[in-house]
Amino acid sequence: MALATMSERYRRPDWVRRLNAMGAAAGGAWRMVPLDADRLLDEARESTGIDAPTDLGDGDWEGRFRALVEAVNANDLHVVGRLLTREELLRGLRTRFQLGARLDREPAIRDEAIDAPIVVTGPARSGTTILFELLGCDPALRTPIATDVLHPAPPPGTTVQTVQAMTETEQELWIDVQPEFAALHELRSDLPVECITFSSPSFAGNHWPMILAELGDWTPDLAADLAFHRLVLQAVQHGREPRRWLLKTPGYLLMLDDLLAAYPDACIIQTHRDPAKTMPSTVSMVAMVHWLRTDAVDVDGISALIGAVFADGLATVARRRAEGSLPARFGDVRFADLLAEPVTAIEGAYDAIGHPMTDEHRAAIDRYLAHKPRGKHGFHEYTAADWGFDPADLRTQLADYLETFSVAIES
Repeated sequence: MALATMSERYRRPDWVRRLNAMGAAAGGAWRMVPLDADRLLDEARESTGIDAPTDLGDGDWEGRFRALVEAVNANDLHVVGRLLTREELLRGLRTRFQLGARLDREPAIRDEAIDAPIVVTGPARSGTTILFELLGCDPALRTPIATDVLHPAPPPGTTVQTVQAMTETEQELWIDVQPEFAALHELRSDLPVECITFSSPSFAGNHWPMILAELGDWTPDLAADLAFHRLVLQAVQHGREPRRWLLKTPGYLLMLDDLLAAYPDACIIQTHRDPAKTMPSTVSMVAMVHWLRTDAVDVDGISALIGAVFADGLATVARRRAEGSLPARFGDVRFADLLAEPVTAIEGAYDAIGHPMTDEHRAAIDRYLAHKPRGKHGFHEYTAADWGFDPADLRTQLADYLETFSVAIES
């Protein structure tokens, strides 16, 4: 039996429904929001005044960009979806061009050392986001705040308020498009963001397959994506007090070798939760991200893909950590422990990676949690069956993972 469609699960806000109806009225969403690679490149050059952008060292970015625009046009995006994507593409070009200009003015940026970053990874709904925010309370760490990393080189004279407003178009606006998104994942311009978000101007990373069902001839280039990623961190760090970076992306679980090739001294904190909770939630998140941009969401296909990819990823990491083929610089945080005793859970992970826990950090965690009660934006209620899973089958398939990391089974 087919899973419920997204239109059966959610009702679009009237303003979104009406804007999308403009596509039908105009003979197609593409007529309302055209996307042409040459025109976007021209607009980026005209709006920045930069005709020949500086090489950022991440390979054939223009070839990737052109393939990506073709892929976008091959997807059946609605008017709002095309508008969101057009802004991201054009903002990505402008960020590249402006970052190159800043490098020309401040070549020492390339000399900034990104030493031993702490990286949070794990499946969706396993506590990665709240852990990221609580670790971000550590005064010894620097987090990628959205306003900083989405706009690492705003034109001289750009006000803080303008940067904030520009950042909201890729953060808070997603929740405006579908308010239920807030219960899945809070996006705010003043919060730290995932790496896939701020490295999207590489046109090489996993932001794009997250929002598009069909990728055409576009393929990811993780080495190029991480080269751009490093440059953003260097630009944000330049001129500031040196601090260790704290980073996060659940997808790193599936690309640890690429991550460690780019940052050989990285320390990883892996989150864990019953896969009967995390796997369905991952599907709901990916389906929601697609729903923000299209009516044609293949929930059954997403469920099958996530089930295969993340089950293999969890099992592979468990096996490789047990056999020692991954570095020993891992800490672990179990979801149940994080909820029950967050400071204690973080202390355990810090001990494992050799990072000190301070009283100042402990007090900051308590203050942060006091102002962010669980369920602040409502609760994402779901069952495994809602998104195509049988809990018993998942737990059997991932029995070694559950045992290796002593993951509690939830009701």
